[in-house]
Amino acid sequence: MLKYTDYDIVFSEVPGEVTLAVDLSLCPNRCEGCHSPQLRLDIGKELTKEDLAALIERFSSGITCVALMGGDNDPQALSKLVQETRRRYPTLKYAWYSGRSELPEGMEPQVWDFIKLGPYIPSCGSLKMPTTNQRFYRVKADGTMDDITSVFWKKTFGE
Repeated sequence: MLKYTDYDIVFSEVPGEVTLAVDLSLCPNRCEGCHSPQLRLDIGKELTKEDLAALIERFSSGITCVALMGGDNDPQALSKLVQETRRRYPTLKYAWYSGRSELPEGMEPQVWDFIKLGPYIPSCGSLKMPTTNQRFYRVKADGTMDDITSVFWKKTFGE
């Protein structure tokens, strides 16, 4: 089961996109230093296709992407939800932020336009750090995943 706790319109999670980010609970990953440890809990409301559609409709005039933040507890249900939603909203892009190190067996990457993989490891830093272990991929129609993590790395003045 997928449960969501909250959502927001964000600008930095998916480069170049205005994104409706939906936080999903029941996270099994237990990353040290997690910025949202409450998402480990069994909290929130079940995320149905109707609920997701209602959120998209609410913000449809201003968003270009939907990012599901989590869902590692039930990736097959997440994939099915996105496939159904994509049929209704084909012009939006879809992203998955996962704490897994690799895609789960049976997950078809071409369901997504973007996928973030990797647990947060404090000593490696977040996606914004060149030392990060996390990877952000742009997914092509054939399922090929291009690592575009470096788009998060900002150069400081003078470099």
